[in-house]
Amino acid sequence: MDNAAEADFYGLEQLLDDHGRDAVQRTREFMTKEIEPVINHYWTREEFPHDLIPAFAGLGIAGTAYEGYGCPGGGPLLDGMIAMELARTDPSISTFMGVHSGLAMGSIYLCGSEEQKQRWLPEMARMEKIGAFGLTEPDVGSGVAGGLTTSARRDGAEWVLDGQKKWIGNATFADYIVIWARDVEDGQVKGFVVEQGTPGLSAEKMRDKIALRVVQNAHITLDGVRVPEANRLQNATSFRETAKVLRLTRAGVAWQAVGCARGAYEHALAYAKEREQFGKPIAGFQLVQDLLVRMLANITASACLCARLAQLQAAGTAADEHSALAKVFCTVRMRETVGYARELLGGNGILLENQVGRFVADAEAIYSYEGTREINTLVVGRAITGLSAFV
Repeated sequence: MDNAAEADFYGLEQLLDDHGRDAVQRTREFMTKEIEPVINHYWTREEFPHDLIPAFAGLGIAGTAYEGYGCPGGGPLLDGMIAMELARTDPSISTFMGVHSGLAMGSIYLCGSEEQKQRWLPEMARMEKIGAFGLTEPDVGSGVAGGLTTSARRDGAEWVLDGQKKWIGNATFADYIVIWARDVEDGQVKGFVVEQGTPGLSAEKMRDKIALRVVQNAHITLDGVRVPEANRLQNATSFRETAKVLRLTRAGVAWQAVGCARGAYEHALAYAKEREQFGKPIAGFQLVQDLLVRMLANITASACLCARLAQLQAAGTAADEHSALAKVFCTVRMRETVGYARELLGGNGILLENQVGRFVADAEAIYSYEGTREINTLVVGRAITGLSAFV
């Protein structure tokens, strides 16, 4: 039994049909053969492997959560397990896909008109065009629901966008950037698809990150950016629509957290079987086994929670608090798990060549994005008490 199979201790992959298991297996093979051997090179240099996008597109996994419009479909469980599989080898690549397939394509799928979905989604599913998602702002962070400052002003057949966005993944090279802005006329949040190269749009790469270094995050400035009415997402008329997208992708982040934890665990398990002390592998020592079981328990509990959430999503009964709880629980358990993996490797755990250190660093970003632990906790707290503690 390989490490990937061992990490799926309760056999959740068997919940997928043959098509789904094949998609997961193809993704696993691609990540293991193409990404794992080179990812430390790109991580160290804060670069993205653009040359691998055509091969990545060949997997046919962009748009797994959606039906029609050239998307492969497959449902929430398959979509989540693929996100987990990507993160198991590298959380940055999983984040790249989460931004493109989840946030950008999801905004168009959930909030676009029929014509807009037909126009943009097929080429994005083929990864001929790459998407980004601009919501977070420099001085707002998780408080975008009530504090979004980027403005949108109607001017005839066009809209004029002004403001700034921060931490926008893929934005340095994306073809389409979904920008969320507040309409100065009615005060409501609306979505716009801004094409790369539009006058007034600039994206400055953010450097010197300690996590997800392969992800090309940008600080975006919108200075009188003119967008045609045809590029305004026609079914996004308030922050409620934005929240629908986040409900979907926040579940994906929970799956990513499981994948990040699994990656660290699997490297730690392999190390424990190979590393010898006192004439035998350290995997045969009680305290090492204790760490391994703690890691496996965290991964298994988190994966089971995500699998049930996927069932709720498929049934159309998943609410904001369900995704929020998954994000809170899985990221906390992930952070603990990667720490155990680093502990098991001792001093070797901080060497990039042993892989675990990369997962430790990347976990810090996953822990915070798509709503911090505190924000998601308050979403769940409001649901179970009926009282809002937001200020």
